[in-house]
Amino acid sequence: MRLRKFYWFYLIIGLLLFTAYLTFNKDKHMNEIKVGSTIPAFTLSDQNGNLFDINAVLGKKNLVIYFYPKDDSPGCTAQACSFRDQFEVFSEADAIIIGISGQSVKSHKEFAEKHRLSFTLLSDEGNKIRKQFGVPTNLFGLLPGRVTYVADKSGKVIYTFNSQLQAEKHVDEALRILKELE
Repeated sequence: MRLRKFYWFYLIIGLLLFTAYLTFNKDKHMNEIKVGSTIPAFTLSDQNGNLFDINAVLGKKNLVIYFYPKDDSPGCTAQACSFRDQFEVFSEADAIIIGISGQSVKSHKEFAEKHRLSFTLLSDEGNKIRKQFGVPTNLFGLLPGRVTYVADKSGKVIYTFNSQLQAEKHVDEALRILKELE
């Protein structure tokens, strides 16, 4: 009987904690960018230390904006190199590729040079833009999410792809959607 009360106690505590979690995190993704949303204005430093203002390309090019966890990690390297290898195909689709993660400008520069990346990498130290987009985290908040947004020339998001483990599929999905625009 005493053991049963012990379990009931922990069950009630668990339910209370779960309810509190749902209550206090309900607006966590209120600003989440999804299909139909417009890309918000932002300015970040690129891998060369230059300020990149998204407004400079809105209205001119289709956009492929991908958030990735970390420079030089195996999945992120595979994803970046896949974007690099398909760079001409993206250019033919009148799209630019923008990678965003929380590492420093210096880290992005080394990553881009090491893997001969021919597209823009933006440094989002503090993850302000990641939060603005509502990019979810994985592994109980320990690992930044991997999400790709495809936007048309007007800046309207037409597709999102969220997969931490299928890093290279982000490239295939973005190309598929851009080809449907043609």
